[in-house]
Amino acid sequence: MKKRTLGFVHTSATLVPVFQQLTDKYLTNVDTFNIADDSVIKDVIKQGRLTPNTAARVVNHIKAAEAAGADVILATCSSIGSAIETAATLSNVPVIRVDRAMADEAVRMGNKIGVIATLPTTLAPTSDLVKRRAEAMGKEVTLVSRLCEGAFEALMGGNPGKHDEMVASALKALIREVDVIVLAQASMARVVDGLKPEEKTVPILASPEIAMKKLAETYLK
Repeated sequence: MKKRTLGFVHTSATLVPVFQQLTDKYLTNVDTFNIADDSVIKDVIKQGRLTPNTAARVVNHIKAAEAAGADVILATCSSIGSAIETAATLSNVPVIRVDRAMADEAVRMGNKIGVIATLPTTLAPTSDLVKRRAEAMGKEVTLVSRLCEGAFEALMGGNPGKHDEMVASALKALIREVDVIVLAQASMARVVDGLKPEEKTVPILASPEIAMKKLAETYLK
């Protein structure tokens, strides 16, 4: 039987090894390839939103992944979610948002859902996705969104310690307010790992592993 192929579309090359590790863990019999274009996320941050021109480039990357032979395509950036959903309607293969399975899990787990991010361009689309998935599942939820202002700038400025400290502080405060927390950016997951077990009194969800487990259970089983 021919191996199936999973195509990744990234907005940062730093995510390639992250998803390779998860592929090795959950999808050992699947071939993969990566398309990475960090100019996309740079444009989103610069413009403060996903513009039509940038969205069109995302759609083209998805088309390129399909043309390259992907049986399933996983887009690993939450900031471009709306473009991914558009691309999915134009593709002949499944096109998956990395954060959809996480959003579904959060809705199943609680009524009061925290969404935390270091970029407003990621916070808004992730919050919107959780809200829409709750509606699709027929469940009323309350969203508590939290933006860690300055944390992303600290990380990009070469001060990861300050970034982690700011995110950890925001997480500890948010934990007291909600039933479950969604990390809008996978880069925040390492901060969760640094929290003490007694501090993690509610589930804190990160999208990469949840998405890959879902792929293994459904599209690529």
